[in-house]
Amino acid sequence: MTLHDLQDALKANPKRFPRFVLPNGDYIPAHARVTEVAREVRTFIDCGGLTGKEEKVVLQTHVGDDTDHRLRSDRFAKILGLGSRVIPSARLDVDVEYDCCVVAQYPIAGAKPRGQYLDLILQRGRTQCRAQERRRLETAVDCCATSTACC
Repeated sequence: MTLHDLQDALKANPKRFPRFVLPNGDYIPAHARVTEVAREVRTFIDCGGLTGKEEKVVLQTHVGDDTDHRLRSDRFAKILGLGSRVIPSARLDVDVEYDCCVVAQYPIAGAKPRGQYLDLILQRGRTQCRAQERRRLETAVDCCATSTACC
């Protein structure tokens, strides 16, 4: 889900309480706060020697002791609006960072209104072998034929 899509879902459901649904169906505690809106840029080189760049928005959540705290969609949308100072485009995908036992990032797959809640469905992120992906896409050229470092 892009930042633009998330903002639209929040604005369409201003009185609902967003809750983050983890991939296993559990929820991040309802009193979690969004404490940071960040732009994350990764510059990398893959095992085939090609460089690349990925950019996304990361929402850091924090579960504190204030269990009466509830973040409504309208307030959440305002917090995201503040992020426009550091986020160059609302077309970037959004991940949610959550510290359950380790810090993990989950891409937001979608939003579904449910009663008083706006469920933000999180999915598992995946690692990938970019060289392998290129091989699948480039049937005529094997990327590993030109590189001994590839897979």
